[in-house]
Amino acid sequence: MDVVLADRLQFAFTIMFHYLFPITTMGLAPFVAWFTVRAYRTQDEERARAAAFWTKIFTINFAIGVVTGIPMEFQFGTNWAAFSAKAGAVVGQPLAMEGVYAFFLESIFLGALFYNRGRIPNKLQAVAGVMVWLGSWLSGFFIVATDAWMQHPVGYVVASDGSLQMGNLAAVLLSPFAWWQYTHVLAGALVTGGFVVAGVGAYYLLAGREEAIARRFVHLGTIVAIVFSMLVIFPTGDGNSKNVTQYQPVKLAAMEGLFESTKGAPLAIIGMPDLQNKSLIDPVFVPNILSFLAYGNFDANVKGLSAYATELWPPVELTYYAYHVMVGLGTIFVTIAAVAALLLWRKRLFQTRWMLWLMMLAMPFPYIANEAGWTTTEVGRQPWIVYGLMKTASAASPTVVTGETIFTLIGFVGMYFILGVLFIYLVLREIGIGPSGEAQVREGSVEAVS
Repeated sequence: MDVVLADRLQFAFTIMFHYLFPITTMGLAPFVAWFTVRAYRTQDEERARAAAFWTKIFTINFAIGVVTGIPMEFQFGTNWAAFSAKAGAVVGQPLAMEGVYAFFLESIFLGALFYNRGRIPNKLQAVAGVMVWLGSWLSGFFIVATDAWMQHPVGYVVASDGSLQMGNLAAVLLSPFAWWQYTHVLAGALVTGGFVVAGVGAYYLLAGREEAIARRFVHLGTIVAIVFSMLVIFPTGDGNSKNVTQYQPVKLAAMEGLFESTKGAPLAIIGMPDLQNKSLIDPVFVPNILSFLAYGNFDANVKGLSAYATELWPPVELTYYAYHVMVGLGTIFVTIAAVAALLLWRKRLFQTRWMLWLMMLAMPFPYIANEAGWTTTEVGRQPWIVYGLMKTASAASPTVVTGETIFTLIGFVGMYFILGVLFIYLVLREIGIGPSGEAQVREGSVEAVS
């Protein structure tokens, strides 16, 4: 196996496993803040138990996210030293800002929030809930801004030694490419948070327990899910796609399986890319829609893959299928959330068991959609590690050999399997205990002493 491929496989595995946890923290942070602030303002014990419950789930995700995120930082030096030497002066700054500003903000206030959990929050905890929310979203922004620069490099200068240096930090952080990518990622995280909160609430209603709190979970989760299931499509998905159309047109062609440049290009709903014959097998097309979505004109010409040198093509099949998985699941999320919102409006949701089952079983699928979207973004960027400036094949560490990378990848797989099992056990344990678990234990202890 080529060492670059081994390095890519290792980074892909570690980042895709890690990405599961930031999705959850960004998606759950607003719920933690909402229940904490509302419990403080209303002095409501039920809201306080809800806040404590989601704080524990959030904390488990945060802890595993930190542990799985650290190895990726080291891989910049161990596996991708040439990339770090070339572009480290640029990518290092937003990554450092993430650690200094966002991570410390989130972790410090999470400690304050976690302390005294299960009781009515005081003013400090209410502030801490909001700061945890801010920290988690700020952390996500700096990470996405770093990736967005690799997708669309701006604000840099080329030094005399050929390395890329930071020329304008504001241009990097305020790039429209970065902001559309960030809002799309954030919307995807909130879809996940909404479905998780609603799904856990649905589980409690189906089990006939925690019914008052469960109704709050289903109600709030459904509202968030329907709002952000639509926002993830428009305007955030549309804005992000327009940037891809403008700056990475070969990625667009791969995403849509468009091999030949076409005026009035159709949108492929389904189909299987055939690289040998440069066509889609058994496609279902919607005429002219791709041209309209890409350029706002039903008759616009959309360049196909054949307009570009083959060596500039990303892995077409993986890019195509990942994109269509993301879009297909996004459409399903809108449908589920819309039906749930309709039942909620008609005051029938809490009694409609088939819908509660659907909401509970849907919880894993936003994670799949987010991972598919991230795969589309990163695989579709290939063969570039910094788009238009540095190819991935030139970015690997020259002294690392394939066997070393494969050996450590096997180690990561084993360690992350253990972490995954531990995570599932802890989360399911907390869901089994339930929001009222700590209060019931505490009350039982007081009665026993009396």
